[in-house]
Amino acid sequence: MPVIVSQLLPLLYGACFLALLWQAFKVMGRGYGAVPRPGDRPSPPTGDRTGRLTIHPELLDADGELTRDDLLTVRFGDDSEQKSRPNEPG
Repeated sequence: MPVIVSQLLPLLYGACFLALLWQAFKVMGRGYGAVPRPGDRPSPPTGDRTGRLTIHPELLDADGELTRDDLLTVRFGDDSEQKSRPNEPG
């Protein structure tokens, strides 16, 4: 291995390590800033400021209106609910 490469490789490795470490601290700083702390003033909500409800496009028909069709729904409930099958009594 040439001498210049053997001297340059540790410097390149160190520079990459410092750049990645800096990026990690920036990302962690944003994460810590997202969690409210006791005594912080509440920040105004950001995002959709139109006051309109968000409707999933799957719920619209060809004319852009809410569909009146019966929709299949799935509900995840507690295990304590009574379980019955259509062919079983109870």
